[in-house]
Amino acid sequence: MRLLIIGSLDGQIGAASQIAISRGAKVSHADDVAQGLEVLRSGKGADLVMIDVKRDVKSLVDQLAAERIIIPVVACGTSTDTQAAVRAIRAGAREYVPLPPDADLIAAVLAAVVEESHAIISSDPKMASVLKLADQVAPSDASILITGESGTGKELMARYIHRKSKRSAHPFIAVNCAAIPETLLESELFGHEKGAFTGAVARRLGKFEEAQGGTLLLDEISEMDVRLQSKLLRAIQEREIDRLGGGKPVKVDVRIIATTNRTLQDEVKKGTFREDLYFRLNVMTLLLPPLRERPKDIEVLARHFAKFYAQANGLPERSINDEALLQLKRFTWRGNVRELENAMHRAVLLASNGVIGPEAIVLTGSEGAPPSSADADSADRPTQNLIGRTVADVERELILDTLYHCLGNRTHAANILGISIRTLRNKLKQYGEEGYKVPPPGEGERAGL
Repeated sequence: MRLLIIGSLDGQIGAASQIAISRGAKVSHADDVAQGLEVLRSGKGADLVMIDVKRDVKSLVDQLAAERIIIPVVACGTSTDTQAAVRAIRAGAREYVPLPPDADLIAAVLAAVVEESHAIISSDPKMASVLKLADQVAPSDASILITGESGTGKELMARYIHRKSKRSAHPFIAVNCAAIPETLLESELFGHEKGAFTGAVARRLGKFEEAQGGTLLLDEISEMDVRLQSKLLRAIQEREIDRLGGGKPVKVDVRIIATTNRTLQDEVKKGTFREDLYFRLNVMTLLLPPLRERPKDIEVLARHFAKFYAQANGLPERSINDEALLQLKRFTWRGNVRELENAMHRAVLLASNGVIGPEAIVLTGSEGAPPSSADADSADRPTQNLIGRTVADVERELILDTLYHCLGNRTHAANILGISIRTLRNKLKQYGEEGYKVPPPGEGERAGL
């Protein structure tokens, strides 16, 4: 993990650095916001920024958003400076850490904010065979395409491969191609020189250079505009990139892992994905099976999430009774592991007497559940309540309800709805102009949507 500390932390920078280093972090330091931004633009990058609350936290957060540098910010200051803490949180800091630094508290912040635990929890033979194949291909430099439904853990698998590779000591950089507007994705990948376009206030190295020597994950690559795909193909083939506004190519050494929840062969036939890029990426394909095809993983994952969210919410550990487990195993999990995780988070909060029973399992659909007698009359006509409404009204309600369910995350909502992120953006823009309330972007997407 890479930690950037901005400011002196009231003279506690040495202590905070040592604590972070002892927890496995690589620490860099900048005296002020301007220097910190230069570090981030230079390609050194960071997974977390800790800033002295006496520095201009709002200026840092605003500039990160303006330059599309998506990094969580944690403010640090003396425990007696409560007003500064309030200002920092309002300015956009994710957390506030009191000084002098406490080892356990900093460790908890590092784990919670950056989510460094990327272990794959599984006991199902079908997933075991995928992990075995991942172990075989990880030491190579071959490009890997990871496919599977939304929520199956494609990014988790990419991180697993990186940790098993000979590049593990170098950066793992992820780019969500669906969450970044196509007009900005080129700059995000390849970087730009100062003045290359409106808003390019300084040179910034792109993700290819930031991942130098390591692994670059192109998440949801099927959403990348076909015009940009040609530049990506050249970067992979020639191992060099051109910064926007730059005068000469820059050599890069990265391993490419790409993910998609779509069938790229179908996208090639439709003309939305380049065939030559598909073959370049598809040296090795790993297909992650959906959760409904990994039945033995449901129980082990449910217990894992129950324990995790009990600890995260400061609650006693929750057990899961047999009736609740049966209910979980009967569900079809359209949202896969991500949906199971959300269900268990809710269950932990709703459980009574320290036990998760079926009453605490609130599922988002009726898959796998038998119809009740009250529903028998309408079971054969599930759309009867829609009669009299326009298709546009029903579509709008479905899209907005799905977006609320996904806590505003456009990428997840588009995947569930089976539409492209561009289509979803256009629909949401239309609804906003028509006066309907549209949920704000989810965490991690705010700067890009």
